[in-house]
Amino acid sequence: MSWQRRLINAQLRVFVKPRLRRLQAPERARRELDAAIRWMMRQPPGLRHLQRPGGLHWFGVGATPVAPVILYFHGGGYVAGSPQVYAGMLGRLSKLVGLEICAPEYRLAPEHPAPAAFDDACAAWARLMALGYRPDQIVLGGDSAGGGLALALLAHLCQSGTPPACAFAFSPWTDLTMSGDSLVQNRDADPLFPVSRIADLCDRVRGALAPDDPRLSPLYAAFPGCPPVLLHWGATEILRADGARMAERLAAHGARVETREFDDVAHGWQLLDGWQPEARESLFEAARFIQSVLADNTR
Repeated sequence: MSWQRRLINAQLRVFVKPRLRRLQAPERARRELDAAIRWMMRQPPGLRHLQRPGGLHWFGVGATPVAPVILYFHGGGYVAGSPQVYAGMLGRLSKLVGLEICAPEYRLAPEHPAPAAFDDACAAWARLMALGYRPDQIVLGGDSAGGGLALALLAHLCQSGTPPACAFAFSPWTDLTMSGDSLVQNRDADPLFPVSRIADLCDRVRGALAPDDPRLSPLYAAFPGCPPVLLHWGATEILRADGARMAERLAAHGARVETREFDDVAHGWQLLDGWQPEARESLFEAARFIQSVLADNTR
């Protein structure tokens, strides 16, 4: 364990986790979370950020081809986050993998409960199709709720017979039924998230959908003809079981799944690239996975 990770986790346990436990208004939580992410995320030199029609934000660093492209969905529990807030991490990932990243500005709850985010994810995919991209030129990615959203879109595309080149997700939130054993086992170990707020968050997010609806909980989706998928999660996260069971679900559908469980990292640790080395490890492994799959697809 790096000393940076120990220091950051201690600060999160003392200052952030109690704050999240007390926050009630989703609008205030959104402002505070967005401000915290902006503060801790370092932007790489030469970052390009363009906003184009359809609510799509494009990020790139250095020379990047027109295609392939990464379609990335930000985290934030479906109630917070934005492509602008994630600019630093997306720029760093773009530099590592050598591709542009397209990040949709999907609608957030509670103003827009499910299936609004899923519908916007489908619309972003359709927009890339209209721009001339082929499915095998698109990589799906996301973290936390955005990771669940990417996997929900992946299931929809697999069932439609138009799967992407591959997909990756960091600590994906894949099960809004709250049946994962890590919600209990990691209640105290998770340095960031208070379990006591998860049920309220689920109620605000799901609208009229059942908690096991595949548009919200891809753990219950089917993935016929699934492309390769990479999943990363932390051993002490309350969402550990969401990632681990998702890997089993995908493998049961015949997908090649690469996984890594990181020791005692805070949820969303990839946002801390530039502050702790475990963030760079995760981003680097994702970049290497994407490059390997895309190279195999061109042979």
